[in-house]
Amino acid sequence: MTLPSEKILHVLTGPTAAGKTELALRWAEANGAEIVSCDSLLFYRGMDIGAAKPAPAELARVPHHLIDVCPCDEQMDISRYIALARTAVDDIAARGRRILVTGGSGFYLKAFFAPVVDDVAVPPALRAEIAAQLAAEGLPALVARLRALNPAGLGALDTANPRRVTRALERCRASGRTLAGLAGDFARRPGAFAGWQIRLTVLDRAREELNARIARRTDAMLAAGLVDEVRRLRALGFEKNASGSGAIGYRETLAMLDGKLAPENLAAEITRNTRALVKKQRTWFRTQLPAHETRSDFPPEFPPGISPRDHCRHEVI
Repeated sequence: MTLPSEKILHVLTGPTAAGKTELALRWAEANGAEIVSCDSLLFYRGMDIGAAKPAPAELARVPHHLIDVCPCDEQMDISRYIALARTAVDDIAARGRRILVTGGSGFYLKAFFAPVVDDVAVPPALRAEIAAQLAAEGLPALVARLRALNPAGLGALDTANPRRVTRALERCRASGRTLAGLAGDFARRPGAFAGWQIRLTVLDRAREELNARIARRTDAMLAAGLVDEVRRLRALGFEKNASGSGAIGYRETLAMLDGKLAPENLAAEITRNTRALVKKQRTWFRTQLPAHETRSDFPPEFPPGISPRDHCRHEVI
């Protein structure tokens, strides 16, 4: 097989339970590619069933990167992810293999299309000071301080979100700049994968079909031992990792183990919350991915039940 010399990243994304794993494996096998994960739960060791991590037999079919790279009690951050992803991409390219990035986590996926990390360093003492102000005075006081530093307004900042307000105040205080000024600086920065051509496919299915797949996936996770997995992870301290323990499947199981959710309602609650997540994912894919044009040469074939005309968008930036 003759591989292209251009710097190309193939990206396959789509909502939870759409079938990305099998499609990625088939395309990678057919095209001499290796897979770089951008799924926010596959980073964590021991989070297997609830994360729908590819099975050992699937992982053996194609080399995978950025799976099981972090202890379950330690939260991955975007800066570390970008560093790991750049290393993986450069290594794969150096060996003359194609690269397929796959996963449905928008925050990590965006790192391949645009800058996502600013260079404002926040001193620990300042971060502690603002955290203490939030605890003592409440969110409205922080919003007032932030408005005083931004007389032209706060733009689209969610002022009801304590984490976003805190982060914005930290950045303004540390840099001496307004949010608008910081946003302008940020927009001019090159992304981590500047210089790479991105070929994008968004995989989706008809609503009724995807809902049925979500329900089947929930039942399969519970049958495979999700509850026992959460017990093991709890013993390892994974509740210190809010991103992991708060993920759908894990948070409902923790609630059930704590007596806050009846066991007979566990499957329905996971399924309901997964469907709500899919709605958010579809909105994100529609509004946050860059402009693109339609292609018809990726992937090479479709799994049963998927129509290239009705249920997939084949796109290249």
